[in-house]
Amino acid sequence: MAFLELNDVEKSYGENPVLRGVTLHIEKHQVVCLIGASGCGKSTLLRCVNALEEIQGGDIRLDGDVVSGEGIDVNALRRKVGIVFQSFNLFPHMSVLNNVTLSPIRVLGRSRADAEAQARTLLKRVGLEEKASAFPDQLSGGQQQRVAIIRALAMNPEVLLLDEITSALDPELVAEVLNIVRDLAEDGLTIIMATHEMSFAQEVADQIVFLHEGVVLEQGTPKEIFGAPTHERTQVFLKKIVAAGRL
Repeated sequence: MAFLELNDVEKSYGENPVLRGVTLHIEKHQVVCLIGASGCGKSTLLRCVNALEEIQGGDIRLDGDVVSGEGIDVNALRRKVGIVFQSFNLFPHMSVLNNVTLSPIRVLGRSRADAEAQARTLLKRVGLEEKASAFPDQLSGGQQQRVAIIRALAMNPEVLLLDEITSALDPELVAEVLNIVRDLAEDGLTIIMATHEMSFAQEVADQIVFLHEGVVLEQGTPKEIFGAPTHERTQVFLKKIVAAGRL
């Protein structure tokens, strides 16, 4: 039994099927990168794992417990599974410190002193300790995304979902965000990351999952997927990536 299991997961929006029987088994401490063309289902898959979207078929299990379907404790799930989006989703009227401490105080019941102490430690880790009192509009895009990651980490999640977290950033800001993810991977956090950053995926991922039209067409190590893909669609996709200079 894997730590996180997606078993024959199906998701549709009206008449449009987005996930068509996705099965993935992810071990604890693994970094799994989801790749594929826009619209292939990467973001929807992550949102289903976090119960932001309901699935219509199959099930999702975390550490043996079913975490999909009716009757699940969504708040308990989201204490274990954090998510960071491509749009930073910070509260604009709150300081960085308040953005990071809000959920630990309200959801986990921590004291403000404890939550702020943890937040300052995390902010220091990503080089933003001096920005604790700043507001989101006073930060660069890269800084805002680092705060968004820290906000998710402040809940001490067992799994971190990252949804195209560099796609809204200027190229020079991408590296500072990916460095944080690299550090988290080295720390052993279980990470599922939808990304177009192929070189980064090749470097940090334990498993690469290639999605096409809501189906897992191919899965394997970075060496297997990038070095010797077996499916024609994977080969075509990677050729385009190489031609664009992204691998």
